[in-house]
Amino acid sequence: MTNTKKRIPTNHIVGFVLSLVMTLVAAWAAIGSDLPVKWVIIGIMILALLQAGVQLFMFMHVTEAESGNGHIPWNMMFHGFALAGILVAGSLFTMSFGFDHNHNHDDGGGNHQQQEQQEEHSGH
Repeated sequence: MTNTKKRIPTNHIVGFVLSLVMTLVAAWAAIGSDLPVKWVIIGIMILALLQAGVQLFMFMHVTEAESGNGHIPWNMMFHGFALAGILVAGSLFTMSFGFDHNHNHDDGGGNHQQQEQQEEHSGH
């Protein structure tokens, strides 16, 4: 006969409760505490790192051994972080350098207007 006893997933319950507690502490720090903004931000960042660790070890099975098809969780995490880094770097680059902030679309974009303004102020 097979073992039909239901086990209580204590790791999942502990991870869920820890995540809830850290989320509530971060919300309290942001909304209801009298701490300086600098310390609130530092505290929330520390809680975010701790919560990411809880998620990885309690729910995402980082400690599991290599699976049959050759994927190691650390390998997949590295590729995920690399992809996230590429996306963030590309987004920052595009937002910083890839957008023309001059919304005027006539005659090459606004040099004419700047020259007119300079002429008005110089009195010519």
